[in-house]
Amino acid sequence: MARVRKRLRASFDVVARLVGGFGTALLAVAVFLWLGVVALLSCVGVGVLLLPAALRALRVAANRERARLDVLTPGPVPRQVVAALRDVTVRRELAWLPLHATVGLAAGFLGLAMPATALQNATYPFWYHLLPPEDNTPSFISWAVTDLTGALAVALTGVFCAVFIVVLGPALVRAQERPGRHLLAPPAGTDLSLRVAELTATRAAALDAHAAELRRIERSLHDGTQNRLVAVTVLLGAARRAVDRDPAAAVAVLDRAQDAAEQALAELRAVVRGILPPVLADRGLADALAGLAGDCGVPCEVVVDVPGRCAASVEATAYFVVAEALSNVAKHSGAASAAVAVGREGDRLLLRIGDDGRGGADERGGSGLSGIRRRVEAYDGRFTLDSPPGGPTTMRVELPCGS
Repeated sequence: MARVRKRLRASFDVVARLVGGFGTALLAVAVFLWLGVVALLSCVGVGVLLLPAALRALRVAANRERARLDVLTPGPVPRQVVAALRDVTVRRELAWLPLHATVGLAAGFLGLAMPATALQNATYPFWYHLLPPEDNTPSFISWAVTDLTGALAVALTGVFCAVFIVVLGPALVRAQERPGRHLLAPPAGTDLSLRVAELTATRAAALDAHAAELRRIERSLHDGTQNRLVAVTVLLGAARRAVDRDPAAAVAVLDRAQDAAEQALAELRAVVRGILPPVLADRGLADALAGLAGDCGVPCEVVVDVPGRCAASVEATAYFVVAEALSNVAKHSGAASAAVAVGREGDRLLLRIGDDGRGGADERGGSGLSGIRRRVEAYDGRFTLDSPPGGPTTMRVELPCGS
């Protein structure tokens, strides 16, 4: 059953990526046509004036695809036409544009049409009789359907479309994304100033996250454990003064001191678990997340499919993300259930935390989401949040974990 759910989630992700690529492919088609018009106008001299604007439009379309593929974005297009046409990045974008406007558009169209056709045709036997005879010609069928046998044949085409997207969907995604990943990525030897700027920003985020974590630990120790230990000291002093004149009262005070010491020890253990949970080292990420789900205030399902172990820092970051996310679910979402899915794709650890609550989560609302983003980006990862009003809320995190 878990394998079926994983397959369905993967198919939904495939469709989402194909549809996203379909959107950028439509933009690529528009820019491709615009460049064609500019090229024709250049024959009479007018298009030369429009070429810089056309190349800037090309950069906008390419950057939209780069953002979708998480590829480093270059700087602006050179102002001079000759310099722009000599620019390696511009030439690679010009090579990418017709590929994405054709192959990417076709793959995205199939990713959009196949699931819609599968849903329509698979359910056709339940509602075909409601249509007038002249309109009873569903997708992929060239004859009118007049009886249940014909409707069941239509349903088989719907099943075929569903199987097509499940089996061949990943290949369509690869065909759609390969030109962008190959041609839009920075070429070897390119100026790395953008990457340096990105790493500088993530380093600053790492330092901020580290400082915030130190402040959290300091508050926990100061407000909890330290106060308990002060109480133990006071109680022990009172017990020492009472031991000669009132032994029974001294015993009662010592009992209170022991309770305070046990509470201080429990709080100290909680602080230690917050720094690096021992269960991560002892039993691995799956058992650690299962423990978080068991302590969550709403029913939570955890599915972890990660062969082997990741680096300790990666597992600790994943644990922190899930812990903070489930805390938000219990406190703010009003959800009846939550789900955590963790998997590995190449050199990326993928986390998906979802709930069926009221939605409307906002990083500016002080719910800890900004802290999650800082911690993830400090590790050079990606954080996305989808939480429309009314729900559901889905958080996706990608962390580099080596090959």
